[in-house]
Amino acid sequence: MNNAASILLLVFLALTFIQSAYEKLFYWQDNVDWLKEHFAKTRLKNLVPLALVHLVILELISGILSIVGIIELIVNNGRTFGFYGAIFSSITLLMMLFGQRLAKDYDGARTIVIYFIPAVMAVYWLN
Repeated sequence: MNNAASILLLVFLALTFIQSAYEKLFYWQDNVDWLKEHFAKTRLKNLVPLALVHLVILELISGILSIVGIIELIVNNGRTFGFYGAIFSSITLLMMLFGQRLAKDYDGARTIVIYFIPAVMAVYWLN
């Protein structure tokens, strides 16, 4: 299998974002409450529900494109969907990083970087 590393990275991204979107959707109010407190001292304090909707949409797009990318790699060695899954994953993580930095949650920002590295590796390998 020539694409094992790319497939593993896409599985990682798909699991990360589908599970994250699932938790946000099924525990919506808990997430909104926590994030309102988290962003209470920022310009986002009144935009938390709207920002969360945007984040869930990006997470779902990232996860679905990653899943389709896995299938495409296995079926015909195609890289288009996986590449866009990795791009959307990177954009989603940058959006999260911006929020964490805005909230001055530097430990949270550092954690996002751990996810960002494999996302950028996937962009590079699937390009």
